Order: sequence, then C-alpha cells, then structure tokens
Amino acid sequence: MRKKARKVESVTERHRKVFDEMVRLMRGVRGIGLAAPQIGINECLIIVDIGGGLFKLVNPRITEKEGEQVMEEGCLSVPGVYVKVKRAARVVVEGMDEDGKLRKIEAKELLATVFQHEIDHLHGKLICDYVPLFKKIEIEARIMEYKTGKL
Repeated sequence: MRKKARKVESVTERHRKVFDEMVRLMRGVRGIGLAAPQIGINECLIIVDIGGGLFKLVNPRITEKEGEQVMEEGCLSVPGVYVKVKRAARVVVEGMDEDGKLRKIEAKELLATVFQHEIDHLHGKLICDYVPLFKKIEIEARIMEYKTGKL
C-alpha cells in the first residue's frame, strides 16, 4: 500500500479480469472506489462508482485541479477510520479505459474526491497522511489492531 504502483504498458485480458474482481469486491462492501494496490496488485488501476456509472481507469492522472472542498473520507484499507481531507473541488482525470482507449473525465464534488482518493493509493498515500502526527499514530495503531485481528 505504501509503494508507488507500476504503470501499465498495455491493457490485457488479465487487467480486464482484475477490474471485474475489483468491482465485485468493491460492491460487496458497498464501497465507491478501489485501487489495485488495495487488493495486492501493484499496478495503476482504479475503479470508481458513486452511483452515476462505473469508471475503470488504467494509469489515471489528474491533469487539472480547481477550487477546494473538505469532505470526511473513509477507506476500505483503513476500516472504521474517517478523516476530513481538503482536496480540489473539480478535477479532470485522464487515463485509459479497459479497452485501452484514452478517457478524459471531468469530476466535481464527491466524484472529484473519490478520484483523488483512489489516485493517492497509486502513489502510496492513505487518508491518514492528511492528519496531524498524533492522530496519525492513533490511526496506524488501529490499522495494526485490524491486521492482527485484535479489533
């Protein structure tokens, strides 16, 4: 989770199967976004669905940012932890779809936040990186409890 994910050179059938598995897992826990590193695959793949349609992106990157907003965010990798994070209110995201075609998506509000959150995962960043050190230590302890089954 803390490593920078590898860029995908070309989209293959394996990537499409990974996307299918990511969708299954995300919907199974009622999530709205998931990055491949969260399921142990260190490649630049994300999915996002806030209810208006599913996006599957390979090598996504933010090409424009505008404004700012603060939203409370949770994360499937940090269960039970919610953090207020300041992010851009509007972003433009570019990447390839599951067929290798270039996509350009303008996202606002919640959709913008989710794209930024998932792209953070591709750079090894978690929501706890947005909080003061004392809170970060508390969250990291909670993660360890979760991983060791003590939570």
